[in-house]
Amino acid sequence: MFTVYTFGDSILDCGRYNPYNIHPAQLIVHNNDTHFPEFKGQDLSSRFPATYEHRAVDGATVDDLPSQTRGLTVDGPAVALLTIGGNDLIRGLSADTGPAVEAFEQKLDRFLQSLPIRPVLLGTVYDPTFGDDRQNFLSTPAGIARRNHKRVNTVITQLGERYGGTVDLHAHFLSGDPSWFTSVIEPSLTGASEVRRAFLHAILASGS
Repeated sequence: MFTVYTFGDSILDCGRYNPYNIHPAQLIVHNNDTHFPEFKGQDLSSRFPATYEHRAVDGATVDDLPSQTRGLTVDGPAVALLTIGGNDLIRGLSADTGPAVEAFEQKLDRFLQSLPIRPVLLGTVYDPTFGDDRQNFLSTPAGIARRNHKRVNTVITQLGERYGGTVDLHAHFLSGDPSWFTSVIEPSLTGASEVRRAFLHAILASGS
């Protein structure tokens, strides 16, 4: 049995933001053919026995990651999906002018070192404003926030290269539209499927 493990924040734990409680890991393992007919037969369970263990938690920051591994046991082939950094940016990292991004990197690296799953696919932090500074919802000026957003995504990309791979959700969501979001920053039902699309491609490309 192949297992998909999720860790991190609401990019993966977004079921509460749609009326069907659907989140990306569900769709990766078992597509909902009613809502997403284009993915019929493309989920993991159509290829081999697969399941998921959902540990990501809406609102999580890098400091919350160790608690998400409590009681974790890994038996058999697996992949870990991780999205983190968005809430860290919202809660102050967007305004960093010192060592805070470096501290984020150190904490994330320690978590990844201790995680007993390989590969780990790390998703970058997307931009729900589509690059439009007029839609800035942070108290931090847009120019400063964007620089730190880029710094965080650089950290995620570099660590992804070290531990399994990077899924560029930032680039993928820039190709979308506002229907991919709800509650300003959260993935909608369509957004959950688009997160699935990006991660599913990466899982299959990794040879998992």
